[in-house]
Amino acid sequence: MQHTGLTKKSGDNMKGVKHYLKNGTEHKGAVHKTKGMAMTGAKHTKSSKDLFHKKDLSPTAKKKANLT
Repeated sequence: MQHTGLTKKSGDNMKGVKHYLKNGTEHKGAVHKTKGMAMTGAKHTKSSKDLFHKKDLSPTAKKKANLT
């Protein structure tokens, strides 16, 4: 399964929902959205990384994050 990131939904709210890097590391810092995708950092930069919800992580990433 190839995941291209989070989709923007009407009323989508990022507060209270944990976000993870592709490798399963929980992201606890600032979050912004670019083209409907949650990404690291308060503003978009070259170093911004895609963020994922638990359900969108690969089995390997879930295992790393102790989510299985």
